[in-house]
Amino acid sequence: MLDIYEQPWTLVGLAVIVLFVVFTIRSVFPEKRRLWQLLIPVLIVTAAFGIDALVQTDKEKIVAVLDAGMQAVEDENFNAIYPYLSDDYSDTMHSSKQQLIDHAQSRLDINVVKKCKKTGSLITISQNKAKVNLFMHIILSEDSPVNRDYQIPFFQLKVDIDFIKQNEDWLIEGIEIKSVNKQSAKWNDIR
Repeated sequence: MLDIYEQPWTLVGLAVIVLFVVFTIRSVFPEKRRLWQLLIPVLIVTAAFGIDALVQTDKEKIVAVLDAGMQAVEDENFNAIYPYLSDDYSDTMHSSKQQLIDHAQSRLDINVVKKCKKTGSLITISQNKAKVNLFMHIILSEDSPVNRDYQIPFFQLKVDIDFIKQNEDWLIEGIEIKSVNKQSAKWNDIR
């Protein structure tokens, strides 16, 4: 069954069915027509979008963290991602979140990234842990050294991101680079 908290379209579909039922009942029994009967489908649609807006699922929270991270890279404001990193962050190259931030600032301290574009993701959630396989295009700015020297305007990146749930928030526990331009890669390859 579709999750009504993830998207409102299940309840919108139900509202359409209810509308047909209301029209049928009103046609068969014209003497029982009431204005409030037409409000039932409207209330269902309103509830659908209200639930979607008010309830943020774990998946939506993880996607919000991913979007914040990509925006931080675009803005070259790596301290903006700091609150989204777990205190026990570590990966194969960085033993702490501060090392990750320092490394990002040293590598991307000049106008390198123009746009980060998510091309796909697979999110697997299991209790208080989640794993995201993220596929993205990194579009480089025209004056970045890589674009200028090697005429590479963008590259494709695949990363695996581990999340942990702490106090209803999803925090990044580790990031591992899996491929660059569909070639196997890891942190040490992009120093």
